[in-house]
Amino acid sequence: MTVLLSISAVVAGALGYHYLPVAALPSYDTPTINVNASLPGASPDTMASSVALPLEKQFSTIAGLVTMSSSNTLGNTSITLEFASGRNIDAAAGDVQAALLRAQRALPEEMTTIPSYRKVNPADAPILILALTSPSLSLPDLNDYADNLVSPSLATIDGVAQVSNWANKKFAVRVQADPDKLAARELTLDQLAAAIRAANANSPLGVLRGANQTLTIEANRQLRHADEFKPLIIATRNGLPVRLADVATVVDSIESTTTASWADGERSIVLAVQKQPDANTVATVDAIRATLPRLQAQMPGSVQIKVINDRSVSVRDAIHDVQLTMMGTIALVVLVMFLFLRHAAATLIPSVTLPISLVGTLGLLFALGYSLDNISLLGLTLAVGLVVDDAIVVLENIVRHVEAGMPPLQAAVTGAREVSFTIISISLSLVAVFIPIFFMPGVIGLLFHEFAVVVMLAILVSAVVSLTLIPLMGSRFLRPEAEQHQHAWLTHFEHGFERVQRAYARSLETALNHRLAVGALALLTIVGSVWLFAASPKGFFPQEDIGQIQVTAEASSDASYEALFRHAERMMKVVGGDPAVEGFAAAVSESNARMFLRLKPRSERDPMPVVIERLRKEAKKLPGIDVYFTPTQNLRLGGRQSRSQFQYVLQSVNGGELTAWADKLKQALAADPLFRDVTTDSQLKGLNARVDIDRERASLYGVALADVRTALYSAFGDRQVSTIYTSSGSYEVILELADAFRQDERALGRIQVRNASGALVPLANVASVQRVAGPTAVNHQGQLQAVTVSFNLAPGAALGEATKRLHEAEKTIGLPSGILTAFAGDAAAFQQSQGAQVVLIIAALLVIYVLLGVLYESYIHPITILAGLPSAAVGALLTLRLFGMELTIIASIGIVLLIGIVKKNAIMMIDFAVEAQRAGATPQEAIRQACALRFRPITMTTLAALAGALPLALGLGAGAELRQPLGVSVVGGLIFSQLITLFITPVIYLGFESLRERLAGRRLQVA
Repeated sequence: MTVLLSISAVVAGALGYHYLPVAALPSYDTPTINVNASLPGASPDTMASSVALPLEKQFSTIAGLVTMSSSNTLGNTSITLEFASGRNIDAAAGDVQAALLRAQRALPEEMTTIPSYRKVNPADAPILILALTSPSLSLPDLNDYADNLVSPSLATIDGVAQVSNWANKKFAVRVQADPDKLAARELTLDQLAAAIRAANANSPLGVLRGANQTLTIEANRQLRHADEFKPLIIATRNGLPVRLADVATVVDSIESTTTASWADGERSIVLAVQKQPDANTVATVDAIRATLPRLQAQMPGSVQIKVINDRSVSVRDAIHDVQLTMMGTIALVVLVMFLFLRHAAATLIPSVTLPISLVGTLGLLFALGYSLDNISLLGLTLAVGLVVDDAIVVLENIVRHVEAGMPPLQAAVTGAREVSFTIISISLSLVAVFIPIFFMPGVIGLLFHEFAVVVMLAILVSAVVSLTLIPLMGSRFLRPEAEQHQHAWLTHFEHGFERVQRAYARSLETALNHRLAVGALALLTIVGSVWLFAASPKGFFPQEDIGQIQVTAEASSDASYEALFRHAERMMKVVGGDPAVEGFAAAVSESNARMFLRLKPRSERDPMPVVIERLRKEAKKLPGIDVYFTPTQNLRLGGRQSRSQFQYVLQSVNGGELTAWADKLKQALAADPLFRDVTTDSQLKGLNARVDIDRERASLYGVALADVRTALYSAFGDRQVSTIYTSSGSYEVILELADAFRQDERALGRIQVRNASGALVPLANVASVQRVAGPTAVNHQGQLQAVTVSFNLAPGAALGEATKRLHEAEKTIGLPSGILTAFAGDAAAFQQSQGAQVVLIIAALLVIYVLLGVLYESYIHPITILAGLPSAAVGALLTLRLFGMELTIIASIGIVLLIGIVKKNAIMMIDFAVEAQRAGATPQEAIRQACALRFRPITMTTLAALAGALPLALGLGAGAELRQPLGVSVVGGLIFSQLITLFITPVIYLGFESLRERLAGRRLQVA
């Protein structure tokens, strides 16, 4: 039955492995919804006050809303809503839709499109970037295929949140009016708009219903191209028709003339695919790639769909490499067991726990709905060195009895019975270490739940196998040593180990004779662990090298689109030409330019920090723009978009004061060499042409202020005056002034407004124009104005030190207390994790103490067992410092894991000593005997755990940056603690036994 159950576990695990989804990290995303609204031509202030604020007031009433931030730029508002992790995103989306409906009547009448929402985190990098290119088709034609075929098809795929066109080149007819020609014919822009709208109507006409037939009424079809609009009669003057071509230039154009995109330097239509917060990256990309050939077949042969950037590649590489690491770990662990057991049969017995425990765990992971990712595989890799521990302890005890002459069957029963309590104690206490992880708050808890479950399941399965299958196999396959042949080099290894064991026995005697010195050493490790923990540089999450970099460039706030276009072309030549860059996608708009870089494989380039520093150095030579580089990470927290990775938010009711202090803080941080790419999203240095309308003069001329605003919007706001409906979609007819009259503020004087009596009044008669500084972006958090200072770190800099320097900079500049400050995104999670690290370690210690106290029915023995743990922390922290690594969350999890691993040494000694005392031995005899007999299994299990962590510590393969800190902390902690606990534990045990005997003697005297 035992064999059948074991085989069943392996088969179930193999089936579960086949169906496990693959991901970079466990699902950690909080429900996030992005709302977008557009009003072409509206200033950032107008968007903030008339669009964002009414929406924010409605959204603020939604249950479970944690953070609401908005960015308002020229003609566009983007609001990001972040909800509590337990909130169902579909239910939240329903509430957002209802809030949008309630806000409709409060929005400006000029909004031709209602606000829309997507279940997407706008700050998250796209999982896939595609480019449509063609040597023969125009960009508007390519855009039609993108909008009408590719985007709708991809948007329906499960897991896709939105498909964004970086530079929409949708067809439109532009009517570029000449204000002088309009004035000569006594026409206004409003009349021109009304005439176009009336001549291109698409209203229903009705039905004729006769006795025998029904006829649907049709009229002239809509005008569809510029040549059809040109002869349109818009008015009659002196009996002669005034045609549209007489007062305007009509051209076939595009909706947005201030955007452009490139793929590897070639003008293209670039589509960025973003996933839903709870979607699996690899599964979503696989589904998209499976769809692309079908889409390609439906387009002309000259059109090509190219994959420019694919985030799933790095995920697959990391999973592949960690699987190879696991295979190497298994080989090392088996080698360690073979060296100590010296026989293939004896080595095979504990080795069977590896496939049963690890593969069986995979089946349980599938049943629990987890994924195969870096964190779960990290847990499985570490479990390789842990799951054999129980089997080693059981088998070593059985072998000891067999070599003493006991028959294998009896030795198996006796040996398993003797260590059963030890196995239960070790396994339960190791499982208990991970219990506090389930109570960790926020994203960190979500990330490491899976890690804890993986290790716990593997250990529990291993314990069951060790107490059932191992004795069974031992009774069948073990033979006395005299009946077995072994290689000479194994004999030499055994002799060497015996010399080490004798040396340990002598050293132990010395330690027992100098208990005070050893006790002082134990106290020193406690003090040292606390000091090292406080002094260690703190980090959040190791920066991964997934081979992708996000680049953002900004020019001066008053720079035109044409100027930014020229800057972007120069930037692409410099940045895209770096020897480490394999390909890129780029886009430019009125506000900034951006690039997504795809780097060459790691073996063909420098490490990521070196590449970024080189790019920064080259980008500084570009005149007129500031360029920011941020490596793309699998872990990206928060929904706030910024040009750098870490964010610090300032809020105040007084927006002007807020901007001034944010600039001071930015300058202070930029002067500190610890920071890189320091910038703010406060953009108040744009140039505005302010029209001051003299209300008294306007009243004298009979001009209404509303007519002035409408005329200005028709002239300069890309106003949609009509819609062309076709079988493939709808296209806009846009009214504007000709380019020659849109260069500067002098054109405003040419605008004519019709007064109440029907006469034309030049705008210059009732208004004046002056240049003033104004915002190019207005940002909110909640409903208060906010400015975000974002920054990256210099190579080797720790986030903990950066936050300390930031607070020092605040004091230096004298930041007023009335300005509210808080970290956001990754930096906020780091702040939260700092307290969580200490609580996690203390909670793990308390849980183990309680568990051991219950198992041993003693208050003292748990303290003895836990006394060696500070030495493990010292070893881990010293090793991290030695290799220049930060104390990140990953490294802290390694220290927690050490608590579970290291205390097993003490458990094996204390458990045997307690049994020996019950059999009549003195404490001194009991602990000496326990140390002598348990030295071999302690060494074996420690080396097995080292073998499990060593490949991680070496940091080989893709995604190694994530795994290495944990491996380094475990290896360093095990080596140091092994040297210390073998002496501290016996001394403390005897010290407590002496104390217990003295207390018992006093009770007898009192009695």
